[in-house]
Amino acid sequence: MERSFVFPILESPALWLVARILGTFMYWYAGLGFLLNFEGAVAAMQANGFTSSPAAIAALTIAVQLIGSVLVIQGRFAWLGAGMLAVFTLTTIPMVHDFWNMTGAAAVQAKLESEEHLTVIGGLIAISAFSHMMRIRRRGV
Repeated sequence: MERSFVFPILESPALWLVARILGTFMYWYAGLGFLLNFEGAVAAMQANGFTSSPAAIAALTIAVQLIGSVLVIQGRFAWLGAGMLAVFTLTTIPMVHDFWNMTGAAAVQAKLESEEHLTVIGGLIAISAFSHMMRIRRRGV
């Protein structure tokens, strides 16, 4: 019974596309938001301590978030897009969520965000691995 109901859903290309879209949601949504409100993006960079070239950092952030997301969603170079997003996410931990330099509620919040970031990175690694396996399967190797 499980085979007749669950497996076809799990093997569906549509489900895999939905997974890639949702797996990158926080990136493309933030990237679009920053793109539509670039002044707000620059202000966010300044608020996070990037006082030297905040506009360039905002532009780079938008580029990584949107290009990485598109690569994952379109699926052809999902490993590259997921890698871009994973490295970006990992670098935000010491740069923005440095809970070890904080105290009180701010430290707790930053630590939780760091832990969430690590979980997202794990998901991006899974997307990369699964994309590779799907490519091999399509080629019949």
